[in-house]
Amino acid sequence: MKTRFVLIETSHAGNVGAAARAIKTMGFDDLVLVRPRWSNVLRKEETIQRASGALDVLANCRIVATVEEALDGMSHLCATAMTPRDFGPPARTPREHFALLLQGALAAQPGPVPLDEDSSPAASDAVAANPSGESGVAFLFGCERYGMANEDVYLCHVALSIPTNPDFGSLNLASAVQVVAYDWRQALGGYGVSDVAARGERADAQQVAGMLAHWQQALAEIGFLDLDAPKKLMPRLNQMFNRAQLTQEEIHILRGVAKAMLRTAEATKR
Repeated sequence: MKTRFVLIETSHAGNVGAAARAIKTMGFDDLVLVRPRWSNVLRKEETIQRASGALDVLANCRIVATVEEALDGMSHLCATAMTPRDFGPPARTPREHFALLLQGALAAQPGPVPLDEDSSPAASDAVAANPSGESGVAFLFGCERYGMANEDVYLCHVALSIPTNPDFGSLNLASAVQVVAYDWRQALGGYGVSDVAARGERADAQQVAGMLAHWQQALAEIGFLDLDAPKKLMPRLNQMFNRAQLTQEEIHILRGVAKAMLRTAEATKR
């Protein structure tokens, strides 16, 4: 789905770079600046540093003079306005609004365009409900000092409000971009989490039993286990190791511990 992030009158160069990084981490790359404080903001050192590698987003970023130019080709407009307005679009949390949008509940308003292959089934249903295939979704963010101007909020279909601590709701601009980008990506289906930790082959019951026999011998040798009155020590250890779902490598480590205990016990007896 075509998605655009629009920053209006941004005054801190670092926020531009951080916003570029934020949207790239969520798989988006369309960033537009409206009347930023610095005309050369995309080349400023702070911007580049805070982008932290999202240089392609900065390279593709456009600077325009008006909000209308920034919204060219977009049809569903989402303001981000923490301060309630007496007049204007309805206020919703991002997740609430995205669910309505992608379920087709907002069919009376301009809706999303056909989706790419990594979008969710719910989003596909929304396109079916809106076969005309409008152009895309834009998220508008105001300047750091006073947020979005009323006239810009009035252009939009919704005012997204991020639920925050009622006693301290101040969000950094780039942080707000990150939250909205994350919720939007999750609504579109999200990304899977890769478990990069190496997982060894699970030990079988015979290997666990052999290790426990080794431990029983070692615990008896160091005086921790009384073989004449063992009580439930070994069954409890058995249950503990079963819950741990030991790998074969871990069995080798535990056998090494038992071997070291036996060696120490033997040395002590000399």
